[in-house]
Amino acid sequence: MSAANNLIYIDLTTTRYASNVVAAARQLIAALFAVKPRPAVVADEDVSQRQMEASASWLNRLANDCERHSPNLSAELRYMASRG
Repeated sequence: MSAANNLIYIDLTTTRYASNVVAAARQLIAALFAVKPRPAVVADEDVSQRQMEASASWLNRLANDCERHSPNLSAELRYMASRG
């Protein structure tokens, strides 16, 4: 009788494992195809003149702070500030 119980137990274990694998595969496929792509970012965003001036001012202050210890970084920050 114990041999019959072992066979039933093995069959249930195999069925549960197989059903878990199938369920995982279904969830993976659903996750892959359910995600919608993000909309394209609009390249022409409206940035006010005040925001651009504030950003340039901030970059110039940051460049002045690191002038003594990193002149190359300071030059790059000033270049970025000048691009607007």
